[in-house]
Amino acid sequence: MDALLMCGGRGTRLGGGTEKPLREVAGRPMVDRVLDALAESRVETIHAVVSPHATRTRAHLAARASESASPSVVEAPGNGYVADLQHAMEAIGADGRPRLTVAADLPLLDGAAVNAVLDAARAVDGDSLTVCVPAARKRELGVSADATTEIDGREVVPAGINVVGGRAGDGGNGTGDDADGSADDADDAGEGAVHLTDDARIAVNVNYPSDVRTAERLLADDSTHHTDR
Repeated sequence: MDALLMCGGRGTRLGGGTEKPLREVAGRPMVDRVLDALAESRVETIHAVVSPHATRTRAHLAARASESASPSVVEAPGNGYVADLQHAMEAIGADGRPRLTVAADLPLLDGAAVNAVLDAARAVDGDSLTVCVPAARKRELGVSADATTEIDGREVVPAGINVVGGRAGDGGNGTGDDADGSADDADDAGEGAVHLTDDARIAVNVNYPSDVRTAERLLADDSTHHTDR
């Protein structure tokens, strides 16, 4: 399965002048951490979706051209998460095959966590999978839990990693100012199956400075548990 890495966000909620994908967590830009996770997984091809809001991120990706985890770069217009995702799907060829979509703000992600999502998608009917995290789990970890929704009476937050079918963006709102696929920017998987996980590697989206501190703490903590429900 191919992956679309959404990394066109401004990062205004993080403050400062650094584009969100380039915000360092424990000394490394988040986009590099996510690229490494995708390279470790069963993903076949990585397409990085950039925008006019992330010109330094585009240059950073170009500088990685000789590395094994170097992605192809898709230029999107920067009109919001869903619009940019649709643009990227068309640019790489919307042939009906499902694609993994991943936000550049998941610094705890690794290859095993990506493969768990691929396995969950393979196990359900249809070609779309919405990954959600219980809001209580995000609060337990100490990360922001914006844009909650309810599934079977449980408060959940759409995660920054999903699987979409041939048509992207059904049901997504694309209203976030970062437009990079944060959990609170859009539910990009439409009306497919739902996969609920407590996995901290997926639960930690970085949207605010406090989330950076939490991610760094968890990266240093080998006792973090990875569970699905």
